[in-house]
Amino acid sequence: MELKQKGEDTSIDVSKPLTVTMKWSTAADFDLAAAYETKQGKQGLVYFGDKGQLNKFPYMALSGDEGVGDKGGDNEETMRINRLDDMNYVWLFCWDYGMVQTGQAARFKDSDVRLSLANDTEHRIDVNINTGESGNVCCIATIDKSDAAETKLINYSQAGTLKGLKTIEQLINVVQKFVI
Repeated sequence: MELKQKGEDTSIDVSKPLTVTMKWSTAADFDLAAAYETKQGKQGLVYFGDKGQLNKFPYMALSGDEGVGDKGGDNEETMRINRLDDMNYVWLFCWDYGMVQTGQAARFKDSDVRLSLANDTEHRIDVNINTGESGNVCCIATIDKSDAAETKLINYSQAGTLKGLKTIEQLINVVQKFVI
């Protein structure tokens, strides 16, 4: 399945572990990250500076940091998510590291960044980045568990521009600008 347009969504089964994969070959230092909000309102971030842990909270872990120094080729970052029981939201972000540092526009438009989510049964959902604007950080998708009856994966494709990344609030502000 593929979520091609901003605002498209689908129900997902989060009762089993998920694997989030971001791939690109463009010569850019893109980074995969997950910001989250628990049912108690606690917010956090899993990214190259804090790769998380699978066996204790937040039950997510990032594989590593690829494309450092704008390296092209077969770049891939993977995040495993073991549990989402206590989460309301998980926002999946991509940012262009060098451009965030300088406050310049990212290279999303000219890139081939692809995001996929798969569960252990290999049911896969691809999410296309469709920002329609410049920016250097993009909330590609969200896992929305705020409704107890149904968990949704939504193509957010919401871009924002940061100059330096110092707080999680900067990323949450990008999410709050979302309009379908």
